[in-house]
Amino acid sequence: MRKYIVDSVVYWAEEYKVDGFRFDLMALHDIEIMKAVREALNEVDPTILIYGEGWTGGDSPLPDKEKALKRNTWRMEGIAAFSDDIRDGIKGHVFTDEDRGFVNGGEALEESVKFGVVASIDHPEVNYQEVKYSKGFWAKEPSQTITYVEAHDNLTLWEKLAISNPDESEEELKKMHRMANAIVLTSQGIPFLHAGSEFLRTKEGNHNSYNAPDEINRFVWARKAEYQENVEYMKGLIKLRKEHPAFRMAEAEMVREHLSFLEMPEMYMVGYRIEGAALGDSFEEVLVLMNANAETKTYTLPEGVYDVYVDGENAGTEVLRTEKEEVEVPGRTLLVLSKSAGSSNPVTEGAESGNPMYLWAALFLGAGLVLVMLLERKKNLKKSV
Repeated sequence: MRKYIVDSVVYWAEEYKVDGFRFDLMALHDIEIMKAVREALNEVDPTILIYGEGWTGGDSPLPDKEKALKRNTWRMEGIAAFSDDIRDGIKGHVFTDEDRGFVNGGEALEESVKFGVVASIDHPEVNYQEVKYSKGFWAKEPSQTITYVEAHDNLTLWEKLAISNPDESEEELKKMHRMANAIVLTSQGIPFLHAGSEFLRTKEGNHNSYNAPDEINRFVWARKAEYQENVEYMKGLIKLRKEHPAFRMAEAEMVREHLSFLEMPEMYMVGYRIEGAALGDSFEEVLVLMNANAETKTYTLPEGVYDVYVDGENAGTEVLRTEKEEVEVPGRTLLVLSKSAGSSNPVTEGAESGNPMYLWAALFLGAGLVLVMLLERKKNLKKSV
């Protein structure tokens, strides 16, 4: 069976140029099979993506230590697993409709979100005993974590939020939905988006629509027009992530060294700082502030001026506004801020590179030095004669 699996994926990769493989119920396979698949595909193209569900979906005769379980992912280099830690930490348990997560009123989920932010790796500032499921790291590198909040299984995110918060208005549900996807797209790891999430996709409450007709599984394109502002918000988040490597560090050590969590003023808040300059990012320093409370909260900023790129209404690579000393974080909102260029090292008056007085002073000084050198040389020539 192992040879059959390996030969099949190699054939598909070589003949049909398939560049990624998702293994359903990956833990039904043993670790050695998955490692053999990775090694074989590396010979074809090492950039081919391999990921899967790190659970069995039922009983299996394999001992747990041999299964390709989520908790064994660190032993499978170059293979990623879906993180149900961040998924359910954000929105609540997928099999309990009314259960709530961080963005929709759940309690004591800050550490689960922090664990998702660092992509399930070992990080000294995560309290693993308070993480929803995993009580220790399971990814050796960030690229071994699929960071997501919804997929084709179970309720869509929009339906989950509506059912678990039946008394909230559509506007409040939209805030939760945006915040959920903003957490995914600003976290480390490999982000995974459910098609149609950008226009608040619904499957009419169907949990398992694999055998449902097209009227359930289709894209209702009218919703794209109806929720165009949400489409633009998602596009902005994707563009921000693509342009800034601070949100997609390649190695766990980089995450541990350059991402640190902030002390937040209230419960139901998570914040962290990324040293962007050290990662070659045009953002010198990045602050991500999350407020899952319904009310606005105030956060005291470090010294300097900060540009806001993401809030509850807009997201992208253009500056929305600037903040100094403190910033208001609206309820059910994620903010992304970057320290403004030059704010950390202000120049003294008259010393700017573009100041005319500074340039003229430099020119006169240079001319004076040249004149002194010429006069000294003329004096020496006279002495020699």
